[in-house]
Amino acid sequence: MLLEITKLGEEILREKAQPVAEVNDEIRQLAEDMFETMIEADGVGLACPQINKNLRMFVVIADDDVRRVFINPQIIKTSEELGDYDEGCLSIPQVYETIRRPVRVTVQALNEKGKPFTLEADGLLARIIQHEYDHLEGIVFIDRGDKSFAEKTEAQFKKRAERAAEKAKEKAARQAKIAAKIAAKEAKKAKNK
Repeated sequence: MLLEITKLGEEILREKAQPVAEVNDEIRQLAEDMFETMIEADGVGLACPQINKNLRMFVVIADDDVRRVFINPQIIKTSEELGDYDEGCLSIPQVYETIRRPVRVTVQALNEKGKPFTLEADGLLARIIQHEYDHLEGIVFIDRGDKSFAEKTEAQFKKRAERAAEKAKEKAARQAKIAAKIAAKEAKKAKNK
């Protein structure tokens, strides 16, 4: 099932996510739905806050095409060596910025079966893990780049959200007006019978 992706400006993206209490069928189904949503949106990673769920879980498909689920992850080690990469985010569409991060990470988590694992990752996989882990901490990638760029992007998305809310309000008003006209016609018809 496709899920709606939250956008920059929605509060949940700035909250620290809560641990998953139990790895069960509901969590496994959520992971499947997240993979489906991520693939449909052309993403490589998706965290629960991005689908309006306050849970410490994310899914990843990196350049090796392996589906990975990280439940209650902890990054336990990062390399001193750093690398730059143009990052984007499904919650901040069409926005990219060069972000510097460690090139290698070691992460511990539970998989979709509830089994603990430790993974040493480098390259793109290490970057995706760090990006998605940030979402669990209430951090978005633009927070790690140029401050003025982050402020400008936040303001831009706030304006977009305000415009969308205004359009939704206008649409609801038009629909109410049409419904009232239809109801009046129906009432008139019933009265004339």
